[in-house]
Amino acid sequence: MPLFGNTFSPKKIPPRKSASLSSLHTLDRSTRDVELGLEYGPPVMNLGGQSWKFEEGQWISESGGNGSGRELQRLKKKNVQLEEENNLLKLKIEILLDMLTETTVEYHLIEKEVEDIKTQHRRKK
Repeated sequence: MPLFGNTFSPKKIPPRKSASLSSLHTLDRSTRDVELGLEYGPPVMNLGGQSWKFEEGQWISESGGNGSGRELQRLKKKNVQLEEENNLLKLKIEILLDMLTETTVEYHLIEKEVEDIKTQHRRKK
């Protein structure tokens, strides 16, 4: 009688019958096509009583009408663009004023030097 002669060999378990956890198999074909079909539109969500649709990379409110929502988005983009342009123009005006100030100072310095040279020339005579 060997010491380790009996090796442990469990019985093989028969495979389970697969039972679907989904209830979609009970639906008829037309309902499944609606639920799972490839015909889908843009993502839509409802927040705070307003319906929002995701179009062209932005969420657009459907409650106020598509035209007004798109118009609002367009006006916001235009407003941002005009604000950027306004900031650029303000910067250009500031640079031009700095240039004018510098030129005026240089003019006054040159004018003073000319006056000094004239007074020195008069004294020599």
